[in-house]
Amino acid sequence: MRDKYMLERLVIREETPADHYAAELAAKRAFWNLHRPGCDEHYLIHLLRDDPAYIPALSRVAELDGSIVGGIWYSEARVEGEDQITPVLTFGPLCVDPSVQKKGAGSALLAHTMSLARQAGHKAIIIYGEPDYYPRFGFRPCEVYGITTPQGRNFPAFMGAELRPGALAGVRGKFYETETFEKLPPEAVDEYDRRFPQMPKLRLPGQWNT
Repeated sequence: MRDKYMLERLVIREETPADHYAAELAAKRAFWNLHRPGCDEHYLIHLLRDDPAYIPALSRVAELDGSIVGGIWYSEARVEGEDQITPVLTFGPLCVDPSVQKKGAGSALLAHTMSLARQAGHKAIIIYGEPDYYPRFGFRPCEVYGITTPQGRNFPAFMGAELRPGALAGVRGKFYETETFEKLPPEAVDEYDRRFPQMPKLRLPGQWNT
C-alpha cells in the first residue's frame, strides 16, 4: 500500500560515494534469504560501479529522512540478432530496505528512472525480475518480442519494456548483459559481505533451487 506521507519525504537522487555503504546495506537487507540463502546483490552493486557498462546518469538512490533506503542501478545491454545488434538497458538490482517496503518507494524509483531513460532516447529495458511486480510498469514477457536469453530460453521472469511504442518491433535475438552479472563467485561474495552486519543464511520455502 502506498504511503503518501512517506513518499512526500522521499528524495530520489544521484548516488554519491558517501552513499555506497548504506546503499549496499539496503540491498543486502532487501535480498537476504529472498531467492537463496544469503544474497549477492550488494556485491554486484559494488562491482557494477567500476564496470564500463554502468550508467550513473540513470542510476538513483532513495533517501528518506537523511537515510538511504533503496536504489536502482542501470547498465548497458544488447540484443544480438542474426544481422543486427540492438542496444538496450537493463537494471539490477532495484531494492528497497525491508523497513519501508510496499509503501511505494520501489515504484517511485522505477518510474523516475524510466522517465529519465525515455528522455535520454533509450529504446527499451530488459530485465530478469519479479513477474508479479513489473508488468504494471509496462514490462511484458520477452517472448512477445522474439527475444530470448543467451541460452535461447524464455520464462515469466525474463521481461522487457519499450520506452517508446514499437521500439522493439522487428528486434529479434538473444539478450546479453555485462559479464559482471555472472562474476559473483560465492567466496568473493562472502569475503565482501564481512564489511556488513552479519545475518544468518537460511534455506526457506519459495527460494530458488530449494
